[in-house]
Amino acid sequence: MSRIVVLVSGTGSLLQALLDAQGSGQLPAQVVAVGADRAGIAGLDRAETAGVPTFVAPVGDHPDRAAWDRALAAQVTAHRPDLVITAGFMKILGPATLATAPVLNTHPALLPAFPGAHGVRDALAYGVKVTGSTAHLVDEGMDTGPIIDQRVVPIAEDDTEDSLHERIKVLEREMLVEVAADLLVRGFTVDGRRVVLGPA
Repeated sequence: MSRIVVLVSGTGSLLQALLDAQGSGQLPAQVVAVGADRAGIAGLDRAETAGVPTFVAPVGDHPDRAAWDRALAAQVTAHRPDLVITAGFMKILGPATLATAPVLNTHPALLPAFPGAHGVRDALAYGVKVTGSTAHLVDEGMDTGPIIDQRVVPIAEDDTEDSLHERIKVLEREMLVEVAADLLVRGFTVDGRRVVLGPA
């Protein structure tokens, strides 16, 4: 069975979607470890409740980001993942961690529009009529990796950042599970900026 390491920074709602899908058989893989950039977060509690090993790699424990990246990569590699998923992980990964396995991320906007930590707020402020969520492979940039899938969410006139984000999260959780399963079961190749599902 394929092995997944999930990296989290907060509540772990995306992690929970993966754990639930694993339990129901929708995700034909096992979450073998959950890592975080800080201790004491709900995402780690979810993992521990599910009996999944955890590790913490705070940036502040290392002299620079490169050293942190190498330390994180070592902890990820120890679990031999076929896929790494950044599920609300609020740190940019460096080359060492990116070399451990393909890394999948979701972002609450339709990339390349509104990258960064405030995609929902930025979409509302710009006045766009639709937004959504993007699943993409992670590279060394901020939300710049090749796009795999996108789901669209209309913006209502009375939407707040919270109300819009909640609707996006519903689609984001579904998409993350489906894309992770596709990558692991069907395989993929990257052709420039295109991700092509299926064997090479």
